[in-house]
Amino acid sequence: MFYYSVIDMLNGIKIYSADKIWCQILAEMGATVSDVPDKTFLDFDSLEIPMPASPVEIKAAILNSIDGNIQLLRKIFGRNVQLPHIQSQIVILLYKSGGMSATDLRAALGYSPDATTHALDTAIYQLRKTFGREFIINSNGVYKIGRL
Repeated sequence: MFYYSVIDMLNGIKIYSADKIWCQILAEMGATVSDVPDKTFLDFDSLEIPMPASPVEIKAAILNSIDGNIQLLRKIFGRNVQLPHIQSQIVILLYKSGGMSATDLRAALGYSPDATTHALDTAIYQLRKTFGREFIINSNGVYKIGRL
């Protein structure tokens, strides 16, 4: 007999749903869940998963949606690129939002606003080193996608 647990099945994934029951289910599966629309969270309600669905089917639909980010990166760069997770998240967040302050970007990546980490600065430095200084620009405290 195999024991299959749904706990932590979606660990590290940020999901939005207006449905309180889905919020509870997704949280039990390990996702970070919000019932307030947030452009940095995956919109679960838009996935239109046919019901009934098993936890594995739900996870597959969510991961397939996240894989759409690969296509978005291809659109941004004009070619296939492989980036570390934090770098791809920064590029996608800046592209989708049109620009974010360092505090908002840090929060969207899951860091506390009071955190003393340099992960964001290091990731932006690496992106600029790889794609040019003008790839990510800082205009009046707001990071934006510049030019390649």
